[in-house]
Amino acid sequence: MIRELTCINCPLGCDLTVKLDENNEVVDVSGNNCKMGEIYAKKEVKDPRRMVCSTVRLIGGKYNTVPVKTKSDIPKGKIFEVMKEINNAEAKAPVHIGDILIEDLAGTGVSLVSTAERE
Repeated sequence: MIRELTCINCPLGCDLTVKLDENNEVVDVSGNNCKMGEIYAKKEVKDPRRMVCSTVRLIGGKYNTVPVKTKSDIPKGKIFEVMKEINNAEAKAPVHIGDILIEDLAGTGVSLVSTAERE
C-alpha cells in the first residue's frame, strides 16, 4: 500500500510517499528533503498525533478566557474527546503561563496548560 502525505515539520511542505508492506509496516519513505520528513512520515502512518490549542473560560478575571494548549501531542483520534473536556473546563483567575488546568486530558496522560498570564 502507498500513502501520500504532506510533511508539516517545516515550511517546505515536502510531498511524501510512504510505502507499507502487507503488515502495515513502513518499507520506504521518499520525497523528504530532510530526516525530519522521514520521521514524520513513519509516525503519521503508524500513530498520528497532534497538538491542540484552544481557550478555557476564565472566572473572576478581567478577561473571559485564557489561551491553552496540550503540553505535548495527543493521539489524533482523541481530538474531539479532548475538545469536549476543554469546552467544559473553567479556570479561576489568576492563571500563569504553564499552569496545568487539566491533568490527563481524555485519558491521554497529557496535561492542558495555560499559554498566557491572566488576572
